[in-house]
Amino acid sequence: MAVEKFTYDNRIAKYFAVATVLWGVVGLLVGLIIAIELVFPWLNLNLEFITFGRLRPLHTNAVIFAFVGNGIFTAVYYSVPRLLKTPMFSELLSKIHFWGWQFIIVCAAITLPLGLTTGKEYAELEFPIDILITLIWVVFGWNLFGTLIKRRTRHIYVAIWFYIAALVTVAVLHITNSLELPVKFFKSYPIYAGVQDAFVQWWYGHNAVAFFLTAAYLGLMYYFVPKAANRPIYSYKLSIIHFWALIFLYIWAGPHHLLYSSTPDWVQALGVVFSVVLIAPSWGGMINGLLTLRGAWDKVREDPVLKMFVVGVTAYGMATLEGPLLSLKSVNAISHFTDWTIAHVHIGALGWNGMMTFGMLYWLFPRFFKVKLYSKAMANTHFWLATLGMLFFAIPLYFAGFTQALMWKEFTVEGYLKYPNFLETYLQIRPMHLLRVVGGILYLTGGILMVINLIKTAKSGKFARFEEDQAPPLEKKASTEKFHRRIEGKPITFAILALVAVLIGTIIEFVPLFVIKSNIKTIASVKPYTPLELQGRDIYLKEGCYNCHSQMIRPFRSEVERYGEYSKSGESVYDHPFQWGSRRTGPDLAREGVKSGKIYKPDSWHYEHLVNPQKTNIQSIMPAYPWLAKKDIDIASTPSKIKAMRSLGVPYPAGFESSSVDDLNKQAGAIASGLRNAGIQVEDQKQIIALIAYLQRLGTDVGANPEMVIK
Repeated sequence: MAVEKFTYDNRIAKYFAVATVLWGVVGLLVGLIIAIELVFPWLNLNLEFITFGRLRPLHTNAVIFAFVGNGIFTAVYYSVPRLLKTPMFSELLSKIHFWGWQFIIVCAAITLPLGLTTGKEYAELEFPIDILITLIWVVFGWNLFGTLIKRRTRHIYVAIWFYIAALVTVAVLHITNSLELPVKFFKSYPIYAGVQDAFVQWWYGHNAVAFFLTAAYLGLMYYFVPKAANRPIYSYKLSIIHFWALIFLYIWAGPHHLLYSSTPDWVQALGVVFSVVLIAPSWGGMINGLLTLRGAWDKVREDPVLKMFVVGVTAYGMATLEGPLLSLKSVNAISHFTDWTIAHVHIGALGWNGMMTFGMLYWLFPRFFKVKLYSKAMANTHFWLATLGMLFFAIPLYFAGFTQALMWKEFTVEGYLKYPNFLETYLQIRPMHLLRVVGGILYLTGGILMVINLIKTAKSGKFARFEEDQAPPLEKKASTEKFHRRIEGKPITFAILALVAVLIGTIIEFVPLFVIKSNIKTIASVKPYTPLELQGRDIYLKEGCYNCHSQMIRPFRSEVERYGEYSKSGESVYDHPFQWGSRRTGPDLAREGVKSGKIYKPDSWHYEHLVNPQKTNIQSIMPAYPWLAKKDIDIASTPSKIKAMRSLGVPYPAGFESSSVDDLNKQAGAIASGLRNAGIQVEDQKQIIALIAYLQRLGTDVGANPEMVIK
């Protein structure tokens, strides 16, 4: 058979690798800054662009989409040509993909600190950027499938299975969760509301972790671990079971983020069941990765690349065991809204994604530049700094999470909350947050050492852009192989089957929740927000308040005593987006405006608390928002916002947008007048007036003890 010669082009893989290093340092640095701000809130410097609420989305997006995203593309553009024995389909598409993705990251880095956000965790980017993400993802898919079609190998290796699953599933997740109605440039409202929005968001959020941070990185594991160990993957059969079980089961597990919420019980039950079952395929993948190193443990002791891979795969196993455990309702009752969840997430991010990326980069750079790694000792130091940094980060947060849960739930012998003041909890966990900062410094220091090591490695050699290879052309003949081997030779069929496996769970969960109205009961007393309150809610989103405050009171005695009547599904039917939150750095706000059932805070208290939180409580770690008292409400956008909300089903009267500004001015004037009577000089149109209106509205439609009048 004739042998064909061809050339691999390493340039795009190198570009993505350099971008991975750059954005990794940026993501880690921003994470360290916000960790320090939680301990020393004065470091916000009263600057609106660097508050925790604005920087936290920048940190998560930088780590997920910039650091890990570029790491995925590095792995794909290096491994896929070699596995398929062909260059990438199109150099032009590769360039568009690289520069388009970096442009998206830059757009995120600019817009998020500016407060341009949808207010949905891990999906904060506004619709123009969402559209750009979709286009660049199509370019990536076109390039990948074009390469698959012109391959010279009959079967596609297991790493590519995971790349394909990540490609098609992330596309479905992103498009579905990003369906928004634009109001103006960089301002939109999601088409879903309340319970449905919460479900879609955590279906997306959990499965973005599953398919972007996990499935794509399993592809990386299946290629680079055998390469670094110079050994074949442990079990082909286990790879098949791992792949199909994982992608089928993972998509069902999203509702475990909504346990004890006002989501229907059947949805929560599905999330719990499938989360627990996920342990098996997840650990199958971990076992397959670790046992690939059988017989190579002497090499592991010496090689920093393999050390990082071992810790990375082990962290994957630990995180995928802990995730199902956290989905058990008895455990979730303790962990949810606490720092335990933050610790869990960072075992995955710092351990699995971080260590696997570092190992890949240390393996790739010497091959890019045809030299040995500049310093093995520096790489080993990085390994220990990263490992200790991860432990110093996570372990204190586990203790912080346990402490928060126990203090929130503790009662005195007389039957009263023992710690009614929310800040009492923070005083106990502050030392743990300090240790978290130490862990972050160690981890970032290791990352900086890696940058130095890789730069020195590159300078000591010369970039080898092209690599020659040869292989016989793909034979087109009838196959007598078993079913799975046959579909490995049909990448389009394989992708369709993977998509079907993902969509089965999606459809079964979506249809009842969106079609059967009795799944979400409405409450007659719940009315749409006034124009001023709607503007205030948008300011709440802009400042990232949802990153620290929940609006979901769970049906626990401790929460009802602390915050008021537990939340009902009908309360959030007009919330685009929902604001249930995932963490309580501050108290829950679902009943913030209720005048009975707990201490009521007047408008003047909210004003002082927003302008200078430490004035109302010296121990507060909330950043100050003095600019809210200086900046005007975007009153001109009010009619278009009302019109958009009505288009989404919010029952504003026909033509209400024409009188919405008058309504806004009337309510704002009343609040501002009351503040001036209390000795606070403020103008009617300032943003702080709108935010106060929104906060004082929260929970008032149903009161402290709502009567459930069902429509």
